[in-house]
Amino acid sequence: MQVLLDTHALLWWLSDDTALSRPARKIIGETKNLVLVSAASAWEIATKVRLGKLPTAAELIADFAGHLQREGFPVLPISADHAVRAGLLPGPHRDPFDRMLIAQAQAENMPIISKEAAFDSYGVRRLW
Repeated sequence: MQVLLDTHALLWWLSDDTALSRPARKIIGETKNLVLVSAASAWEIATKVRLGKLPTAAELIADFAGHLQREGFPVLPISADHAVRAGLLPGPHRDPFDRMLIAQAQAENMPIISKEAAFDSYGVRRLW
């Protein structure tokens, strides 16, 4: 199964945080699954590190590609289709990073591992 990780799920996986649900942990750890990380997650983490909202991720973002490679998580690039979908998403959800992840999950027809219940109203399959 191919799955997309929400940014918080990635951070919790990498830090072995118990906030990551057991079912999510099992899916991510299953070697037969292809776990993808959006380029938007790199953008989100870097932005939050710069703003001082996520200082604990400074080391991660300094070698983001290396961390993903060691975990075996390919990067899902942001395509023009993803960008258009994210921009046209209806509804009140204003977080640009979440909107991009929703658009990517829709476009690629893949579930997303996320605790964000707000994703449910966008027709994506959310695993948690």
